[in-house]
Amino acid sequence: MLKDITLGQYFPGKTFIHKLDPRTKMILMIVYITALFMAKGLPAYAFMFAVLMLCLTISKIKPKAIMRGLRPVFIIIIITMILNVFFVKGETVVFEYRFILITREGITTAIFMASRLMMLIISTFLLTYTTSPITLTDGLERMLSPLKKIKLPVHEFAMMMSIALRFIPTLIEETDKIISAQKSRGADFETGGLIKKAKAVLPIVIPLFISAFRRADELATAMECRCYHGGEGRTRMKELRYASRDYFALFYGALIIAVIIFLNHNDWIVL
Repeated sequence: MLKDITLGQYFPGKTFIHKLDPRTKMILMIVYITALFMAKGLPAYAFMFAVLMLCLTISKIKPKAIMRGLRPVFIIIIITMILNVFFVKGETVVFEYRFILITREGITTAIFMASRLMMLIISTFLLTYTTSPITLTDGLERMLSPLKKIKLPVHEFAMMMSIALRFIPTLIEETDKIISAQKSRGADFETGGLIKKAKAVLPIVIPLFISAFRRADELATAMECRCYHGGEGRTRMKELRYASRDYFALFYGALIIAVIIFLNHNDWIVL
């Protein structure tokens, strides 16, 4: 299960999406999420799904990697669907038995909520899969640079985000090694009640915290040895510049919002 967590991983490539400026990709992700929450009805959701599939096809990200990343959150999606099925009330009753009431509106809402959640997660994966952590840090810092005028530590915030993304795969690998080591010593993480399983987590959490603090201390020492003093006077090997493809992509993002507004304001289309 831990190996299925792919957030923070980067898959190098030379596709159109890979070549986009990181600021453009972050803006488009915000636009897509906004449009996703604006979507109402089957046509709007189908359009958003088609847009996402088009982006995945262009980026050449393998569907296997996407499904592997979705696997750990399937339980959350299923719980979301169940809660909506049983707690969303409507007029068209599909099933009723004592206190159990399932309506057509509840089922529809459950499907739409699950679809929205899945597309939301996949769009986030698409950003990290096609953008290296260093490039993502530079783009985030440039986007937040106006906040420097009010003395906010923009560079430090961007650096923390980059380090966090960079160490997600490392900590997952470290956790997997600790679990394997504890199992080889006879530890049992699968049987027993809830309290027993909670106690069994301690032999994993404590070594993991120690390892994380050790890595953080080693990273801080390495940065100090390289005379790192924050963003002041820092230069970049590759300066971020908008290209024609970035303006085309931003126009494409504005078009998505326009299409969603059109679909939402046509009652004969919205289901």
